[in-house]
Amino acid sequence: MTETFDIAVIGSGFAGSLMAMVARRSGYSVALIEKDKHPRVVIGESSTPLSNLLLEELADTYNLPMLRPLTKWGSWQEAYPTISCGLKRGFSFFHHDLDSPSTAEVSIDRQLLVAASPHDAIADTHWYRSDVDHFLVEQVQSIGVTYLDEFVVRECLRAEGLWSLTGHKASSPLSIHASFLIDASGPRGFLHRTLQLDELPLPDYPATSSLYCHFKGVDNFAESNKAAFTSTPFPVDDAAVHHIFEGGWMWVLRFNNGWTSAGISATRERAEHLQLSRGESAWHKVLDKLPLVKQQFRNARPKTKFTFIPGLSFRSRSMTGDGWAMLPGTAGFVDPLLSTGFPLSLLGIKRLALALNNGTAVTRLTEQLGAYAGSTNTELLATASLIRGLYANMGNFSMFRNLSLLYFAAASFSETARRLGKPELADSFLLSNDPVFAPECKRLLQIARKDLNASQRCEIEKSIYQLVQQYDVAGLCKRPEDHCYPVLADDLYNSAHKLQATSDEIDQLLYRSGFMTR
Repeated sequence: MTETFDIAVIGSGFAGSLMAMVARRSGYSVALIEKDKHPRVVIGESSTPLSNLLLEELADTYNLPMLRPLTKWGSWQEAYPTISCGLKRGFSFFHHDLDSPSTAEVSIDRQLLVAASPHDAIADTHWYRSDVDHFLVEQVQSIGVTYLDEFVVRECLRAEGLWSLTGHKASSPLSIHASFLIDASGPRGFLHRTLQLDELPLPDYPATSSLYCHFKGVDNFAESNKAAFTSTPFPVDDAAVHHIFEGGWMWVLRFNNGWTSAGISATRERAEHLQLSRGESAWHKVLDKLPLVKQQFRNARPKTKFTFIPGLSFRSRSMTGDGWAMLPGTAGFVDPLLSTGFPLSLLGIKRLALALNNGTAVTRLTEQLGAYAGSTNTELLATASLIRGLYANMGNFSMFRNLSLLYFAAASFSETARRLGKPELADSFLLSNDPVFAPECKRLLQIARKDLNASQRCEIEKSIYQLVQQYDVAGLCKRPEDHCYPVLADDLYNSAHKLQATSDEIDQLLYRSGFMTR
């Protein structure tokens, strides 16, 4: 086979498949290239209210109605009950001391629960990627994208405005041509290796490592702490669960097929101390230091190999070039903390689609790709700054809680602004282009990384709340004693002025989103 396409997308994970669908609906001929074969098990990921909204926008803009049900737990269960996912009502955080393991129940001063939805029907989801990615690849083919799996590219050359990709599909020789390449193959992926691009460090970001696996037979964490979770805004296990300890954290994402994605991310120093490179034996040693979590995993059985990633964070020096571009998840990666991967990828897909559609002339396309790369880099740096500040305070959970409100304030403000039809109020992830929020957030995070005395910690906490207050549309400044934040309509009504909105506009948003029913 030798065929020429307008666009070739490399990598058929969820981002690559979505990009291929959007490009096809934009009128381009598209090839989606995959070196492996679906279904395949990869690390689980979580959606957020903002990422669900961005997926809705893509579905509506590019006539992809099959994507719409994936944006809410309720519609997903109704439309696609055989595609596994997990119910995510929000974020759960629990603090532990690895050096002094305790079997005592989690006290309220060692927890943080932030709800993302008022009820299950419009809740977020954990994506069981084996099922979801396979489904998306099927949809890709149904709208006319040429899908080439088990295609191992051995040679990639560009001449006279065309890329030539030559290799083997299974055992047969294969060659295709494309005018434009989009790399969705992940960090240190295809183009980074093929073009021998430089890696650029994230400023002041610590080296981190990760160990993860998929399990069956994982129990509920709440079963080990029944008395502690009697009045939470959502069941604590129906969430992206984060177990925080100095120098690192563990995630637990439960799916409705009985599988659970769990793993550890930690600074290089902590990872070496925990010997994460040893895989399963290290996992059990970490559980020994987390007795309450160990109880949850007492019946767990690993269903995949333990995967160790020695260098987790990544940034490519070049993210676009002559006839090519990387999606954000390929251009850089920070950490799984706070589920930032989905919104970064979806914003990138939207921007890259606009660049390609607006860039009919070569000079115009070059300009558009430059802007795309700039936005991708800016948002990656903002994410790294936030996560760096959180890592620095994983041993100080009070400060960790306060700093996390910067994320929740920016994310909820952005989602609400877009749902009101006012994306200009929040046109960047983590408000990284906002003239007030961005520089002050960066300043506060830099200070919070330092070794502060009690007086300085009090002052920085005050400054954090002053900044959050200006963007808070979710009641984040209430400071509840139990550190639990439900989703309440009154918080939106009381914050309407921050969004230049009326009560009627908030009414319409709440009914339109499924928050309330008439």
